[in-house]
Amino acid sequence: QVQLVESGGGLVQPGGSLSLSCTASGFTFSTYVMKWYRQAPGKERDLVASISTTGGMTKYKDSVKGRFTISRDNGKNTVYLQMNSFEPEDTAVYYCGASRQWYGTPEYWGQGTQVTVSS
Repeated sequence: QVQLVESGGGLVQPGGSLSLSCTASGFTFSTYVMKWYRQAPGKERDLVASISTTGGMTKYKDSVKGRFTISRDNGKNTVYLQMNSFEPEDTAVYYCGASRQWYGTPEYWGQGTQVTVSS
């Protein structure tokens, strides 16, 4: 049984920081590209960050470059998203996903965690 469980969401002030984690089980985590997506109300789900199987390659949505950092710990079957310098536009439900390929929609999805940026 495949499972991806996100945690770490919550309310944060503009300029603040938050760290999300996603712990996987039921598949070979270390062979999957891991990705973070986000979806704001009324908007499409957008890819925020991707990380290769070993963590050697990362890619970010332009609007989060320099503010967000994706990382992974294959020993813990966990991918992280460190988010700094929050802007109101970062408010969304954040989802982790596991992909067999660098490009393409994840095969497995987490349930999502809400991040709200508000003063």
